[in-house]
Amino acid sequence: MIQVEKNIPGGFGLGTMEDGKKIFLWNALPGEIIEEYDIVKSKSHFIEAIATKIKNPSPHRVSPLDACFLSTSPWQIMDYNYELELKKSLIVEIFREHNLEIPTPEIFTDEKDYFYRNKMEYALYWDNSEQKIKLAFHTRGSHRKTPITKTSLERPEIFTSASRIVDELNSKHEEARKYQSLLLRCNQKDEVSGGLYENGKPHPHFNNLTDTIMGHEYSYSPNGFFQINLPVYEMALSEIAKHIDTDNVLDLYSGVGTIGLSVARNRHLTLVECDKSAFFEMAKNIAIEDFSEPGKARISAGRPWLSYGQTRVRNGNILAILAKSEEALDYLASDQTVILDPPRAGLDRKLTDKLLEIMPKKIIYLSCNPATQARDVALLIDKYHITTIKTYNFFPHTPHIENLVVLSL
Repeated sequence: MIQVEKNIPGGFGLGTMEDGKKIFLWNALPGEIIEEYDIVKSKSHFIEAIATKIKNPSPHRVSPLDACFLSTSPWQIMDYNYELELKKSLIVEIFREHNLEIPTPEIFTDEKDYFYRNKMEYALYWDNSEQKIKLAFHTRGSHRKTPITKTSLERPEIFTSASRIVDELNSKHEEARKYQSLLLRCNQKDEVSGGLYENGKPHPHFNNLTDTIMGHEYSYSPNGFFQINLPVYEMALSEIAKHIDTDNVLDLYSGVGTIGLSVARNRHLTLVECDKSAFFEMAKNIAIEDFSEPGKARISAGRPWLSYGQTRVRNGNILAILAKSEEALDYLASDQTVILDPPRAGLDRKLTDKLLEIMPKKIIYLSCNPATQARDVALLIDKYHITTIKTYNFFPHTPHIENLVVLSL
């Protein structure tokens, strides 16, 4: 039997086996005794497993809504208020690991903890007994597929569209092995776009969607990067806007531009993005719509622009640059507010070094991975101090945490 000591970043319940080896347990909450478990991964110094028989369940344990919860949202097993408190405490623990003592942050949610995702990617499962394709998710820790009849995480419009597409495939007697997955996305107007990825073929281009964020409309591709939970994202953007107090703003890792264009559209704004597809969407979102790929540029006559080259488009006070953020260091300035929203890997060391050299007035750092965020903040803390730290529950019933840190000189 194994005593669950605590939940740790990553979502596991942590325990210690009789031989001293650590065990990371899914479906486990602090204080519970795990009598039986299925091993998912076994290494020399740890085991990953799924708890299957639990003694003295936690008072915070609830029945998950979905049979497939371990595949998509493993924290369906805990009540929502407990999840919020747990995520706040994990932020404190993560920062403490980097010798940063912070107060317990506020956590923000719109209280809609199910049916919030605006994007979902399904596997396709072949049911031999019925000779039909069924929607599925990959079983946690394996390549096996588990067929599903319902899920509670994505917007209902998405599941309805997915079910219809599978019905069409079955009416044509298609086989699941032909397809890699089914990706669908919907906007706040309940419009759905996306489709099937076929094995061995390039990913298709799907019809773009548009959404309004902070009063501004944005265009984006269903299979590109765009926020999953827009109502809570707007909460974070409203907080970011409060901290913009310079006329010069640099938005790194800008995607299709939703942060910078929402909070600093009327300032001298520079946006940097390395993904070509996202960059072209961003150009549309700053009202430069009629141009082709670099080297074949054309811009509509009469449109307000200053330059268009291999890597840059400009519309008035807004400049968009196609480049890696760590390769756009010449755009850093001391009179700036710098906005950072990097991928899970966090900031490149070249960027943190340049921030310490140039010392922009303020740094606003939104992160989907507080572990790398804390690592980066620890590098900056000699010249900056944390003025604000707030947490946002973009991904209810999952271990994922979105965290906002504002740094001032």
